[in-house]
Amino acid sequence: MTKIGIIVASDRASSGVYEDISGKAIIEVLGDFIANEWEYCYEVIPDEYERIVAMMKRMSDEQECDLIVTTGGTGPARRDVTPEATEEVCEKMMPGFGELMRATSLQYVPTAILSRQTAGIRGKSLIVNLPGKPKSIRECLEAVFPAIPYCIDLIGGSYIEGNEENIKVFRPKAK
Repeated sequence: MTKIGIIVASDRASSGVYEDISGKAIIEVLGDFIANEWEYCYEVIPDEYERIVAMMKRMSDEQECDLIVTTGGTGPARRDVTPEATEEVCEKMMPGFGELMRATSLQYVPTAILSRQTAGIRGKSLIVNLPGKPKSIRECLEAVFPAIPYCIDLIGGSYIEGNEENIKVFRPKAK
């Protein structure tokens, strides 16, 4: 069974000031894109570096998530530390994910250049930082998801089958 970790880094959502909608948007989009059975671990935590690092480690090392997606904390504000936490826990960085997400978002808003999303690998987990707005989450996942299942194959994670009605997943043809 594919396991996906969802981390929402938000001071206000974690303290109950407002309801999280970003994490729920991730679940909805992944539900559209993944054809096989999957389960998720979902946590809403404050924008605190040590908490984000600990949660990523827990989801990768203890809960053995194949994919960990984060939302929040990728801007230039002082409390935005998700990319730094991602770099701290990852053995390999995958900068192409952030580059493609920014290029995609720039088609809609000029402030996409302020986003610092990145991705990396920890063990058998791919960690991807997403933006915070549900519309942007869908746009960015549409851009990068076609490469995610093959990346997870390459690092020894579970097999993720794309829902061909909603997204075309790329895997090289066997020789």
